[in-house]
Amino acid sequence: MMFIDNRDIQSMKIEEVVKRIINFNKCLNDFWSNAHGWAPLEAAQLLSKSRLDWQVSLSKCLKLWIQNNNEDIENESGRLILAWANLGSLVEGTMKLFLSIFYKDYKDDIDAIRKGDKLIDPDVLDLERMRHFFKKRIWEENYKWDEWVLHVQHRRNAIHAYRNREIGTFEEYYKDLRNYLLFLRYHNERFPYPDEVNIPRF
Repeated sequence: MMFIDNRDIQSMKIEEVVKRIINFNKCLNDFWSNAHGWAPLEAAQLLSKSRLDWQVSLSKCLKLWIQNNNEDIENESGRLILAWANLGSLVEGTMKLFLSIFYKDYKDDIDAIRKGDKLIDPDVLDLERMRHFFKKRIWEENYKWDEWVLHVQHRRNAIHAYRNREIGTFEEYYKDLRNYLLFLRYHNERFPYPDEVNIPRF
Protein backbone atom coordinates (compact mmCIF):
# COMPACT_ATOMS: atom_id res chain seq x y z
CA MET A 1 0.00 0.00 0.00
CA MET A 2 1.14 3.57 -0.65
CA PHE A 3 0.88 6.14 2.12
CA ILE A 4 2.04 9.69 2.68
CA ASP A 5 5.65 10.08 3.83
CA ASN A 6 5.99 8.03 6.99
CA ARG A 7 9.72 7.79 7.49
CA ASP A 8 9.56 9.52 10.87
CA ILE A 9 6.82 7.15 12.08
CA GLN A 10 8.67 4.03 10.90
CA SER A 11 11.66 4.96 13.04
CA MET A 12 9.58 5.47 16.21
CA LYS A 13 9.21 2.90 18.93
CA ILE A 14 5.65 1.59 19.04
CA GLU A 15 5.22 3.15 22.52
CA GLU A 16 5.95 6.57 20.99
CA VAL A 17 3.45 5.92 18.19
CA VAL A 18 0.73 5.15 20.75
CA LYS A 19 1.67 8.22 22.81
CA ARG A 20 1.28 10.42 19.72
CA ILE A 21 -2.07 8.85 18.84
CA ILE A 22 -3.32 9.60 22.36
CA ASN A 23 -2.12 13.20 22.24
CA PHE A 24 -3.46 13.68 18.71
CA ASN A 25 -6.96 12.52 19.62
CA LYS A 26 -6.84 14.55 22.83
CA CYS A 27 -6.09 17.72 20.84
CA LEU A 28 -8.86 16.89 18.36
CA ASN A 29 -11.29 16.42 21.23
CA ASP A 30 -10.24 19.63 22.99
CA PHE A 31 -10.71 21.74 19.88
CA TRP A 32 -13.58 20.17 17.96
CA SER A 33 -15.86 19.40 20.90
CA ASN A 34 -15.96 23.17 21.53
CA ALA A 35 -16.27 24.41 17.96
CA HIS A 36 -19.15 26.88 18.49
CA GLY A 37 -18.25 30.24 17.02
CA TRP A 38 -15.87 28.66 14.55
CA ALA A 39 -17.53 25.72 12.83
CA PRO A 40 -20.91 26.21 11.09
CA LEU A 41 -23.77 25.91 13.59
CA GLU A 42 -25.04 22.49 12.45
CA ALA A 43 -21.53 21.05 12.50
CA ALA A 44 -20.78 22.57 15.91
CA GLN A 45 -23.99 21.12 17.34
CA LEU A 46 -23.16 17.69 15.98
CA LEU A 47 -19.58 17.84 17.25
CA SER A 48 -20.62 19.02 20.71
CA LYS A 49 -22.80 15.95 21.26
CA SER A 50 -20.29 13.51 19.77
CA ARG A 51 -18.20 11.48 22.21
CA LEU A 52 -14.80 12.63 21.06
CA ASP A 53 -13.63 12.00 24.63
CA TRP A 54 -14.20 8.30 23.96
CA GLN A 55 -11.71 8.54 21.09
CA VAL A 56 -9.19 9.70 23.68
CA SER A 57 -10.11 6.89 26.06
CA LEU A 58 -9.91 4.29 23.29
CA SER A 59 -6.52 5.71 22.28
CA LYS A 60 -5.25 5.19 25.84
CA CYS A 61 -6.47 1.59 25.68
CA LEU A 62 -3.97 0.95 22.88
CA LYS A 63 -1.35 0.69 25.63
CA LEU A 64 -2.96 -2.59 26.69
CA TRP A 65 -2.01 -4.29 23.43
CA ILE A 66 1.63 -3.24 23.23
CA GLN A 67 2.56 -4.66 26.60
CA ASN A 68 4.79 -7.70 26.18
CA ASN A 69 3.51 -10.41 28.49
CA ASN A 70 5.18 -13.73 27.75
CA GLU A 71 3.08 -15.44 30.42
CA ASP A 72 -0.13 -14.61 28.51
CA ILE A 73 0.56 -16.68 25.38
CA GLU A 74 -2.61 -18.75 25.80
CA ASN A 75 -4.69 -15.56 25.64
CA GLU A 76 -2.83 -14.05 22.69
CA SER A 77 -5.64 -14.61 20.16
CA GLY A 78 -8.16 -12.92 22.44
CA ARG A 79 -5.84 -9.98 23.03
CA LEU A 80 -5.23 -9.60 19.30
CA ILE A 81 -8.96 -9.69 18.48
CA LEU A 82 -9.61 -7.00 21.11
CA ALA A 83 -6.65 -4.97 19.80
CA TRP A 84 -8.13 -4.98 16.27
CA ALA A 85 -11.54 -3.99 17.69
CA ASN A 86 -9.87 -1.10 19.51
CA LEU A 87 -8.11 0.10 16.36
CA GLY A 88 -11.21 -0.36 14.18
CA SER A 89 -13.26 1.79 16.54
CA LEU A 90 -10.67 4.56 16.36
CA VAL A 91 -10.60 4.45 12.56
CA GLU A 92 -14.39 4.66 12.46
CA GLY A 93 -14.39 7.56 14.94
CA THR A 94 -11.84 9.52 12.90
CA MET A 95 -13.99 9.15 9.79
CA LYS A 96 -17.10 10.27 11.67
CA LEU A 97 -15.20 13.30 12.97
CA PHE A 98 -14.24 14.22 9.41
CA LEU A 99 -17.85 14.07 8.20
CA SER A 100 -19.05 15.98 11.25
CA ILE A 101 -16.57 18.80 10.66
CA PHE A 102 -17.62 18.96 7.01
CA TYR A 103 -21.27 18.32 7.81
CA LYS A 104 -22.61 21.04 5.52
CA ASP A 105 -20.65 19.65 2.56
CA TYR A 106 -21.65 16.11 3.45
CA LYS A 107 -25.38 16.78 3.70
CA ASP A 108 -25.36 18.65 0.37
CA ASP A 109 -23.37 15.93 -1.40
CA ILE A 110 -25.23 14.00 -4.06
CA ASP A 111 -23.68 10.80 -2.66
CA ALA A 112 -24.47 11.54 0.99
CA ILE A 113 -25.67 8.39 2.76
CA ARG A 114 -29.43 8.20 3.08
CA LYS A 115 -32.15 5.85 4.19
CA GLY A 116 -34.92 6.55 1.72
CA ASP A 117 -35.05 10.34 1.54
CA LYS A 118 -33.63 10.86 5.02
CA LEU A 119 -29.96 11.80 5.49
CA ILE A 120 -28.04 9.57 7.88
CA ASP A 121 -25.94 11.77 10.17
CA PRO A 122 -22.26 10.91 10.64
CA ASP A 123 -22.64 9.92 14.29
CA VAL A 124 -24.82 6.91 13.40
CA LEU A 125 -23.13 5.75 10.20
CA ASP A 126 -21.62 2.28 9.98
CA LEU A 127 -18.07 1.80 8.79
CA GLU A 128 -18.93 -0.07 5.59
CA ARG A 129 -21.12 2.66 4.15
CA MET A 130 -18.73 5.37 5.29
CA ARG A 131 -15.85 3.58 3.61
CA HIS A 132 -17.66 3.53 0.28
CA PHE A 133 -18.51 7.22 0.59
CA PHE A 134 -14.92 8.18 1.47
CA LYS A 135 -13.58 6.10 -1.39
CA LYS A 136 -15.85 7.87 -3.84
CA ARG A 137 -15.77 11.43 -2.48
CA ILE A 138 -12.88 12.03 -0.06
CA TRP A 139 -9.79 9.88 -0.52
CA GLU A 140 -7.34 10.37 -3.34
CA GLU A 141 -6.85 6.99 -4.97
CA ASN A 142 -3.07 6.93 -4.71
CA TYR A 143 -3.17 6.95 -0.89
CA LYS A 144 -4.88 3.51 -0.77
CA TRP A 145 -6.88 4.36 2.35
CA ASP A 146 -9.85 2.31 1.21
CA GLU A 147 -7.71 -0.81 0.97
CA TRP A 148 -6.23 -0.16 4.41
CA VAL A 149 -9.55 0.58 6.14
CA LEU A 150 -11.07 -2.55 4.61
CA HIS A 151 -8.14 -4.56 5.97
CA VAL A 152 -8.65 -3.18 9.51
CA GLN A 153 -12.41 -3.67 9.17
CA HIS A 154 -11.97 -7.37 8.32
CA ARG A 155 -9.62 -7.88 11.26
CA ARG A 156 -11.96 -6.00 13.60
CA ASN A 157 -14.95 -8.07 12.55
CA ALA A 158 -13.35 -11.17 14.08
CA ILE A 159 -14.86 -9.99 17.37
CA HIS A 160 -18.34 -10.84 16.00
CA ALA A 161 -17.44 -14.26 14.67
CA TYR A 162 -17.72 -17.75 16.10
CA ARG A 163 -16.31 -19.34 12.96
CA ASN A 164 -12.65 -19.03 12.07
CA ARG A 165 -11.42 -15.67 10.72
CA GLU A 166 -7.97 -14.41 9.85
CA ILE A 167 -6.70 -12.15 12.64
CA GLY A 168 -3.08 -11.71 11.57
CA THR A 169 -0.28 -11.13 14.08
CA PHE A 170 0.76 -8.49 16.56
CA GLU A 171 3.56 -7.47 14.19
CA GLU A 172 0.93 -6.70 11.56
CA TYR A 173 -1.18 -4.89 14.16
CA TYR A 174 1.77 -2.68 15.19
CA LYS A 175 2.32 -1.79 11.55
CA ASP A 176 -1.31 -0.72 11.33
CA LEU A 177 -0.99 1.39 14.48
CA ARG A 178 1.68 3.32 12.60
CA ASN A 179 -0.65 3.61 9.63
CA TYR A 180 -3.41 4.91 11.92
CA LEU A 181 -1.16 7.77 13.03
CA LEU A 182 -0.68 8.54 9.32
CA PHE A 183 -4.45 8.29 8.87
CA LEU A 184 -4.93 10.91 11.60
CA ARG A 185 -2.37 13.19 9.98
CA TYR A 186 -3.92 12.83 6.54
CA HIS A 187 -7.40 13.82 7.70
CA ASN A 188 -6.25 16.50 10.13
CA GLU A 189 -4.36 18.26 7.31
CA ARG A 190 -7.74 18.78 5.64
CA PHE A 191 -9.54 20.17 8.70
CA PRO A 192 -10.28 23.93 8.68
CA TYR A 193 -8.58 25.55 11.67
CA PRO A 194 -8.88 29.26 12.48
CA ASP A 195 -5.14 29.64 12.97
CA GLU A 196 -1.85 27.76 13.11
CA VAL A 197 -1.89 27.60 16.91
CA ASN A 198 -4.79 25.17 17.08
CA ILE A 199 -3.49 22.66 14.54
CA PRO A 200 -2.32 19.39 16.19
CA ARG A 201 1.09 18.29 14.94
CA PHE A 202 2.04 14.74 15.86
